[in-house]
Amino acid sequence: LQWRLFTWPRSYATSTMTERFDCYYCRDNLHGKKYVKKDEKHVCTKCFDKLCANTCAECRRPIGADAKELNHKNRHWHEDCFRCAKCYKPLANEPFSARDDGKIMCGKCGSREDGNRCQACYKVVMPGTQNVEYKKKVWHEECFTCFECKQPIRSQSFLNKGDDIYCGPCHDKKFAKKCFHCKQPITSGGISYQDQPWHSECFVCRTCRKNLAGTRFTSHEEHVYCVDCYKTSVAKQCNGCKNPITGFGHGTNVVNYEGHSWHEYCFNCKKCSLSLANKRFVINGENIYCPDCAKKL
Repeated sequence: LQWRLFTWPRSYATSTMTERFDCYYCRDNLHGKKYVKKDEKHVCTKCFDKLCANTCAECRRPIGADAKELNHKNRHWHEDCFRCAKCYKPLANEPFSARDDGKIMCGKCGSREDGNRCQACYKVVMPGTQNVEYKKKVWHEECFTCFECKQPIRSQSFLNKGDDIYCGPCHDKKFAKKCFHCKQPITSGGISYQDQPWHSECFVCRTCRKNLAGTRFTSHEEHVYCVDCYKTSVAKQCNGCKNPITGFGHGTNVVNYEGHSWHEYCFNCKKCSLSLANKRFVINGENIYCPDCAKKL
């Protein structure tokens, strides 16, 4: 709270009365002399200084009849004694603040003494200056900086990690998961596949670039493919039915022999159609036979 005082000279009266007019204390005649009216009593200046003058709160001396006096909350000062307790600036006609300990301070020193202190530089945050308040703490705007890049946050969004503050880009760079494909931070959303994080826009078919989020797909040598592209571009061709071996649905198991592959359900004797998976067989050209049919042929 700031106050402002104004000084004025003490008012005097000069007696011109012809009848008896004496000082209340010393009974000295006041005709033609200066006197002070104090509590409806007429007092000569000498008695006033000795018996009635208020004591200055600063220098502890009486404030005489000829001195200018300042008053605030039942306390009194000589005009020259009414100064800031910190910088000694005269405050007779200036705003000031009265502290609980009785000290009088100018507005600037009062703000420094009582104001909030910046959490970074520990200097006072002066009223009216740009500042940042966060979790009941205050910083100068230029002191509220990213822990990593040391740049002021200002109007940017920010995130905290413990007691440290990070701008968005530095937080993502330091703490966000990295996409398995592009190695860049994943700031929102994303897909997890085989315990690896991906941007949803990076999780696409290697061949046609179709987004695979929420669709059927398969992988080959760390690359992912949609079903159609896997069939046409990657999958081996069954030596029996000539269709791609995709591993989807029926026919998941595969038989491989000397560079050729079959669906398990296609690996049958050419003559009797007996399934030869996990059994002895005879191969003749492109055809396979069970041992019994091979003997007959």
